[in-house]
Amino acid sequence: MNKKYTYVWVSLIVLIFGIIVIPRIVDRMSTGTVVQNDRLNGVISKQTDDLGYILLNGKKRKVPSFSFVNQDSVVVTDKDYLGKVYVVDFFFTRCPSICPVMTTNLVSLQNTFKENNEFGIASFSITPEFDTPSVLRQYAQKYNINTEVWNLLTGDKEAIYDLANGGFNIFAAEMPEVPGGFEHSGLFALVDKEGYLRSRKDEFGNPIVYYRGAILEQEKTNDHGETEEIGILRTDIKKLLQE
Repeated sequence: MNKKYTYVWVSLIVLIFGIIVIPRIVDRMSTGTVVQNDRLNGVISKQTDDLGYILLNGKKRKVPSFSFVNQDSVVVTDKDYLGKVYVVDFFFTRCPSICPVMTTNLVSLQNTFKENNEFGIASFSITPEFDTPSVLRQYAQKYNINTEVWNLLTGDKEAIYDLANGGFNIFAAEMPEVPGGFEHSGLFALVDKEGYLRSRKDEFGNPIVYYRGAILEQEKTNDHGETEEIGILRTDIKKLLQE
């Protein structure tokens, strides 16, 4: 065949292929089904908001047993939260930095789910020698905490630190050189009705594990460029409540 006509046919095929395929690509982009390349093998799924289980040695991680007293001097255990979706954090009432922000964010979640008796919050003090039930009760009043669903917990110091660092892997430690004398991560853990730790997955399919609690939802980002995660935590709580 003459080369001139060959070029004409090739051009015609390319034109027809483009007319058929390009609209399909555009349609896929508009419906969000086009995936991006990833760092490892070239293909990943879209960022997902599916909730996964946190695993340890291949097994679903469950909240370890705990027993502490709350702001009303009532003993509260992990079993009291079975049947509830709840958020866990570690704080202290004299914290001069991130705790007020964390508590403000938790109050926002409390108010979102105030009509749902299957939602709860558990906040563990990392300075139990100071944060007695009466101090915790004053803190609850200061922040308009609804103690019907939210327990501020205190008790044996070693047990609380074991729960934070070993049970939840949420860092907490005494550090005299930092403001307030204690360092902690400012992360929130999400627990389902059966006591399992849950989280949504990142764009690579890995669980994010914890939610940033030390950035105000309305501020969106902090000085380090990290985004707030209270909005997605609220969404994920709603999903677990429907399970």
